[in-house]
Amino acid sequence: MRHTVLLVEDDAKTAASLRLYLEHAGHRVVVADNGDTALEAAARERPDVVVLDWMLPRRDGLEVCRALRASSPVPILMLTARGLEEDKLRALYQGADDYVVKPFSPREVVARVHAALRRAGGERRLQAGRLALDPEARTASVDGTPLSLTGAELRVLEALMRAAGRVLARGTLVERALSSDEASERTVDVHVARLRRKLGEGAGVKIVTVYGAGYRMDVAP
Repeated sequence: MRHTVLLVEDDAKTAASLRLYLEHAGHRVVVADNGDTALEAAARERPDVVVLDWMLPRRDGLEVCRALRASSPVPILMLTARGLEEDKLRALYQGADDYVVKPFSPREVVARVHAALRRAGGERRLQAGRLALDPEARTASVDGTPLSLTGAELRVLEALMRAAGRVLARGTLVERALSSDEASERTVDVHVARLRRKLGEGAGVKIVTVYGAGYRMDVAP
C-alpha cells in the first residue's frame, strides 16, 4: 500500500534528502516548509504519517504538533536538534509519537516511518467495558463518543486492552507501543497519566499501577 507522508522541514537540503529516501521506499511525499503550510497540507492531504521538524518559521513544530493532535491521531515523528530528556518529554506531551535527534541518517527516519505505519496498521476492533478501540481506523471511543488520543496513547491503550487483567511491565509497554529507541519507562508513565485523564470515570475500565511491576487494565464487572 502506498502511504502519504507529510514532511515538514524548512531546510531545503534536508527536505530533499528525506524526500528522496521516502519516495525510494515507495511513499508519496508532500513537503511543507513552515508551520502554516504544514497545517494546510495536513487538512488537504490527510497524510498517513507526519515527519515534523521542531524549528520552523511562522509556527514551530510544537504548535503544529498540538494543532494536528487536536483533530487527528495521525502518527507524528518529531525531528530536532534538542536532545535533552526534558525536550523529548515536552514533545511527547504535545502529542508526538516518536523523536529523532539531529544529525540523523535518512534511512533511520524511513525505518521510523515504517515502524509508525506498522503500529497504526489494521486489526480487529477491541472492546473493554464501554471502551472501544479500532486499530485500523486508529480511533478509540467510550459509548460511541470519540476520544482525542495521540498515536502513542492509542498504542499503549491497545497493549493494555489486549492484556486486560494481566500486568504489563513498563519495559514491555516500551517494546510493544513506543517507537523510539530512546523511549524510557518514564515515557510510559507520561502516556498512562494522559490516558487516565482522558478515559475518566465513565469508560468502565481502570489502569491500575502495580508497584514494582507495571500497569494492568481492569474492566468493571
